[in-house]
Amino acid sequence: MHRAAAFLFVCLSTVGAINAVGAASLADSTNYPVRPITLVVTFPPGGGTDLLARRLAASLERDFGQPVVVENRSGASGNIGAQAVARAKPDGYTLLVVNSTYAINPGVYRNLGFSPQKDLVGVINVAFVPSVLVTAADSPWRTMRQALDAKDGEPGSTPPAYASCGSGTPQHLAGEMLVRRTDAMWLHVPYRGCGPALAGVLGGNVGLGFVTASSALPFLKGGTLRALAVTSPQRSPLLPHVPTVAEQGLAGYALDQWHGVLAPSGTPTAIIERLNEAIVSIIQRPDMATDLHALGYDTTVGSPQDFQAVIRQDIARFARLTEQMGLRVD
Repeated sequence: MHRAAAFLFVCLSTVGAINAVGAASLADSTNYPVRPITLVVTFPPGGGTDLLARRLAASLERDFGQPVVVENRSGASGNIGAQAVARAKPDGYTLLVVNSTYAINPGVYRNLGFSPQKDLVGVINVAFVPSVLVTAADSPWRTMRQALDAKDGEPGSTPPAYASCGSGTPQHLAGEMLVRRTDAMWLHVPYRGCGPALAGVLGGNVGLGFVTASSALPFLKGGTLRALAVTSPQRSPLLPHVPTVAEQGLAGYALDQWHGVLAPSGTPTAIIERLNEAIVSIIQRPDMATDLHALGYDTTVGSPQDFQAVIRQDIARFARLTEQMGLRVD
């Protein structure tokens, strides 16, 4: 074959291949989904992120007519699960359900194993939820101030310990912010999720715990836990009688937590928008809205771009905070 003709043949073949890939991608986006979807949750079962993911999964399964499986991949404050999804095929069939820890980790861990800014993209910010400071129902502490002043109840004894949902989680930051603004001498005990942290408080292994309001609610209603404060700027409608931290002498204290869905970078825009629209429809249904509000979630809707902006802003905000705390993991 003549050199010019051969070159033209290669060029046309390449263009044809690119067009074929593009057409296949468009077809995949149009027909999405055609097989099971996996929602990877970065914390163990029983916590607030897991509860939300399972409700989304059940509704998406009904709407899409395809199985939607929740897979818990906990560890390293959510980095293990996030890294797995960052490396997944960007086809909309492996998604990540996270909370604000995702935006905290870049300021804490020197090596995440992935780039939150480049390897994953926002699909939707689903809800905000406050954290709550809890203690066992039979605890001697009935107010936050009593717990702050305590030295575990006995002269000369060790200070109280507080559980969090893991090092570097919003609950850890909530506790450290409180300790740093007071004279408390609390010891931090990180757990691998809010579910295990709750078990630590209920089992008497730690006297206090910062956990999500959604995960603590069943135990507060059941009378086995007592709430001492919420971390949101205003009182939670879920716990209207529980004062905020700010109300109890720490003006300006506030740390809410968001929950959202992300996808691997490179996922077709049409699939991202399809998922966003589907989830918006789900959380706006009266029955789902009532269910999520009862669990302590303040639902929100917005575009993928809106959520990406929240992530970007919080990565910068939390980096400043963790630097001030000296919170760093090599």
